[in-house]
Amino acid sequence: MIRSLFRLLAYVALSLAIIAAVLDAARSVGASHLVVTSLQESWQSVSASSLALTEESIKTHFYPALWDPVMLWILGTPTFAVFALLAFLLYAMGYRRQNRVGRFAAR
Repeated sequence: MIRSLFRLLAYVALSLAIIAAVLDAARSVGASHLVVTSLQESWQSVSASSLALTEESIKTHFYPALWDPVMLWILGTPTFAVFALLAFLLYAMGYRRQNRVGRFAAR
């Protein structure tokens, strides 16, 4: 049950990564140079209030120095890369290894 949820979330994150990559590719073709949208720009355009709320909650409830080096680095990375990495991690958590015992045994 939990593995299925992780795999579903991985597929959603992969879909978002593909959408972000296609948007960046279309903008790059239109501008005739490479255009890469950071996660902060994407989040700002979708919901600026939730970005400010997240910053405030991390600074008050968690370690305040976590925001400046770590979160600003994550927010500065391209959107498609963040969601692709998230999809990979979620799929890895939801992956179920196949039982190899008896795979080549005669039946």
